[in-house]
Amino acid sequence: KERILFQSFWKINKLKSALLKQLPGIQIQYEMAPLYRQRPDIQTIEPQNFIKSAVMILLCKDENNEWFIPLTQRYKYEGHHSAQISLPGGKYEVLDGCLQKTALRECNEEIGNIENILVLGKLTTIYIPISGYMVEPYIGICKEINPNFNIDVKEVKSLIKLSLTMLLDDGIVMHGIINNGSGNKIEAPYFKCKNHKIWGATAMILNELKVIFKTEKLL
Repeated sequence: KERILFQSFWKINKLKSALLKQLPGIQIQYEMAPLYRQRPDIQTIEPQNFIKSAVMILLCKDENNEWFIPLTQRYKYEGHHSAQISLPGGKYEVLDGCLQKTALRECNEEIGNIENILVLGKLTTIYIPISGYMVEPYIGICKEINPNFNIDVKEVKSLIKLSLTMLLDDGIVMHGIINNGSGNKIEAPYFKCKNHKIWGATAMILNELKVIFKTEKLL
């Protein structure tokens, strides 16, 4: 198992270096934004007007030595992000000390048993107008091959493994009307993963990762 990760070591280092360069940024994120999404200048939003939060893009290898990203499907509830597919994450708590620790804590709470994460860096900050979250997307490598996930069934309906090969396939990019889970229909692009539609902020974040992988020829 360790040998499999070692064989990918140079690519991991290359990804880490890429995250230190100028990132693709908001323009690439907004390629996957809902059609009528607000586009505020996040630099002008006062701290009291947003909720600090973080998510973890966890790159894992399965039993076949293939990379995948674990995503979570939410339950239906009375809220803006009902039933959506998301990256593990949540809001900052004072005891975290920093947003990277928020991402690690939330990842562990939501999908469980993930102790061996090597954080490589982060992508462009994204603001979610409808809920007021300012999100820092961190990228980590799971050192364990084919990890056992133990999802928090109170928070997560199911875990979805998004193949990195699938993410890089332009053929999964669709455009259509999406039920946002709260009874509203939204026109938006999305990634089609089997029977799931990955859209909104999650798709925007993943699109930036996709462009980095393609630009740096990491797969």
